[in-house]
Parts: sequence; C-alpha cells; structure tokens
Amino acid sequence: MNGELSAALSAALEAALGARVVAAGAVGGGDINDAYRASLSDGRVLFVKTHARAPAGMFAAEARGLRWLRDAGALRVPEVCACADRGEAEREHGPWFLALEWVEPAPRAPDFDERLGRGLATLHRAGAPRFGLDADNFIGTLAQRNAPLPTWADFYRERRLRPQMERARERGLLPGRLLRELERVAAQMERLVGPEEPPARLHGDLWGGNVHVDERGAPCLIDPAVYGGHREVDLAMLRLFGGVSPRLMAAYEEVSPLAPGADERVALYQLYPLLVHVNLFGGGYVGSLEGALRRVL
Repeated sequence: MNGELSAALSAALEAALGARVVAAGAVGGGDINDAYRASLSDGRVLFVKTHARAPAGMFAAEARGLRWLRDAGALRVPEVCACADRGEAEREHGPWFLALEWVEPAPRAPDFDERLGRGLATLHRAGAPRFGLDADNFIGTLAQRNAPLPTWADFYRERRLRPQMERARERGLLPGRLLRELERVAAQMERLVGPEEPPARLHGDLWGGNVHVDERGAPCLIDPAVYGGHREVDLAMLRLFGGVSPRLMAAYEEVSPLAPGADERVALYQLYPLLVHVNLFGGGYVGSLEGALRRVL
C-alpha cells in the first residue's frame, strides 16, 4: 500500500466533496482494500477505501448497505460522504473509492457488549420487506445474489449455500465428501432452519472486525453485506471468529428473545461464512467447515 493518496485519487475526492485534501495517510483497511485517513480543507476527516481492481458495483453496494443500516437508527453506522464506483459509465478508468466519515477509535466502554446486544436486536427488528434484497451486493469481493425467495429455507439454500458450494466445486477447493454432506444439509433445510420468523434487517458480514469502537467506546458497524434474512445468521457469524459474551446475548434477548433451539442452529448458519472464507482465502478454512458440518448433521 502506498502511504499517500495518489494524485488521481486526491483529485477525485476533491471533485466529489468540494474541498481540498490537506493531509492523508494510510490506515488499516482489512484484507481487501487500501485505506486512508484524509483531512479536508473544510475540517472534515474521512475514511477512504479504494481498490484498483474493484468489481463493478462493489463500492456502490456497500454505500447502499451502510445507508440501509443507518436508517434503522439502532447502532452507529458511518455516514457515506462520497462514492465512485467502477459500474458508473463515467468511472470506467477509476479511481474507484468509498469515502465515509472518520470514526475515531477508542477503548470499549464498560457497557459495550450490552449496547451491541440491544442495538443488534433493534436493528434486526427494523425488518426487511422479504427474504433477500432488491439488488445484489458483495461479501468481500465475492458476488452475493439477493433475488428474493418466498421462504427462508429456500433463500438460505439457493442464494447462500449453493452459489458458494458451486464456486468451491469449480475451483477444486473442497473434497467430494464435504460437497455431498453440504447437499445433505441443503436437502434437509426446511427442517433445519427452525421456527418461521419474519425477515430481519441483517448486517450480513458480522464478524468482530466489522464491529468498530467509536470515540465514545460505543459499537459502530462497518463493511456490511446486507439483506433481509434470519436474525440468527448475524449472531452465528459474530460467534464464528471469537467469543460472544453472555452479557451481549442477555442484552439481545431482553429486547428480542430467540426461538427455542437457536444454539443448535449456530453451526448451520456458520456454513455460509465458512464457505465464503474457503472461496476467498483457500483451504485453511476447510477444517472449520468440516467441523460445522459435523455439528449440523
């Protein structure tokens, strides 16, 4: 990563925001994007992410997702300040970027977990019109198909598991035995998904790295892959790469109690992010996927 903004990116930001970039430096941007902290002549400070080979529509989809989460008013979500996407005709040659308000990091407040639990429950209760979304988006750099389907079992099988299974099959990333076990899960989906619930408003990529801590020590959601789905998906992913405290879950259930059997469904809803990680990062996640399958079957 270059430690400074390119001249082209600085010019594009200035044109979009109507102010000069007076200082900028590289910051951590995750596994996918280059990222910068940029100070403007009008006093604003921005987080700018850019990707030289961004898939068309990726930054625009993220901007829509952030706005959808902000509309719920449940948890802090950075404001979208500007977006230049490869899918726009006038942006054929870049640079492509997403500029957000800068959220100054700080240590977690003592009640961070409780605020996150209550906030997630409120976000989920804000709901969605259907299982899916009116536009496709991305999880990482992988396309995420969101065409609505009438039931959650159909949607999770056909829009979440099967596309990632096919991608892994085509690339030879999974042994036939695991693919057959995934097909067994798909065939039993109506039984496995549990009691019917209305579509929840999901973050969609809710691992711990996408829960930022703002200047007040409060939770702030970033990097979504939104859609309408089962709320247990977000909670299962949050548990995937690190512990979720009992205080967080207790606060969640104070606002919105979970249906019986939720703990037994965690592994089912971890299959999708684990398949995504296999497809993005390779075989290092195959063992985790196999472990989740054992718990489901």
